[in-house]
Amino acid sequence: MLEENPLTDKIIGAALEVHRHIGPGLLESAYEECLCSELSRCGLRFQRQVHLPVLYKGLRLDCAYKMDLVVEDSVIVEIKAIDQLLPIHKAQLLTYLRAAGKRTWLLINFNVVKLKDGLRRVLNGYTNSPCDLRVLRDSVVKSQPTPQETL
Repeated sequence: MLEENPLTDKIIGAALEVHRHIGPGLLESAYEECLCSELSRCGLRFQRQVHLPVLYKGLRLDCAYKMDLVVEDSVIVEIKAIDQLLPIHKAQLLTYLRAAGKRTWLLINFNVVKLKDGLRRVLNGYTNSPCDLRVLRDSVVKSQPTPQETL
């Protein structure tokens, strides 16, 4: 399994590629489909629309919560296509992190002119936002992962 920092860099690189080709203004479902195509092209494993039960007083309840993507069984990716990210979006993802037992998430809002303005990343509980995309643009998007990197 990839370490979380390089993994999130690859996911962000894939999101950059999607945004570069189709830009803002589409529905979340379109961005999800395109991002999944790009993640596959990069050799990354992912699950879509992953159900997330709620634990309440010792009971496991299916409340119809769904995580947009879980990449390499470690990074939760929430896709948005909205005017602006609000504090509730971060709160939603922090809840998902706790409930899913994950440590890393990406919140990607594609409805922006520059994708860096729509990115939020949390690694091991530390916010790193906005991301430094200059490194990603040159090294992640144009490079293909080696088979060893995708295991």
